[in-house]
Amino acid sequence: MDPEQDAMMIIASLMAVSARTAPKGKGVDTIVTRIVTGNDMDRIADEMIAIGNKTGLPPFPRDAQNIRDSKVCVLIGCKGAEDLGLNCGGCGYQTCKEMREKASHNPVQSLFTGPNCVIRMADLGIAVGSAAKTAQIHNADNRILFTAGVAALSLHLLPDCTCAYGIPLSVTGKNIFFDRRPVT
Repeated sequence: MDPEQDAMMIIASLMAVSARTAPKGKGVDTIVTRIVTGNDMDRIADEMIAIGNKTGLPPFPRDAQNIRDSKVCVLIGCKGAEDLGLNCGGCGYQTCKEMREKASHNPVQSLFTGPNCVIRMADLGIAVGSAAKTAQIHNADNRILFTAGVAALSLHLLPDCTCAYGIPLSVTGKNIFFDRRPVT
């Protein structure tokens, strides 16, 4: 029995609860959570390196090491193409119907699929912030990584999600997320 590992799994579960119960636009929940460990952590790290090599973006391989050094990661995604019918224009389109018609499965090979409802993206930000707060309250070192979310989406770990983040956790004597190499 490893009490620190057990605690990290409990904290990860509490983080998923925080994401689930975070406020949502019009009270409609489009948040998807998943807790990954072991082999899935390696798959995510490998995918992050592959994406970094393909795109030339240095944060991907750097963040992959944080995933490898962590024992658990909470993935939080959003079904951002599900609109609220408010026609607010925040997505860049005049109506929600127009946004839905333009929604596709990554026609320009971007990191996230869009367009996305801006209110859904706000919901995702609130859910991610709530989850990170829960980790902090329980003294678990963590870092919000868009790179881990991109890799998780690429691996289809969060079905129907268009945008996601990963929050790896660490419980060690030194915060592994603090002294990261700067990217250039």
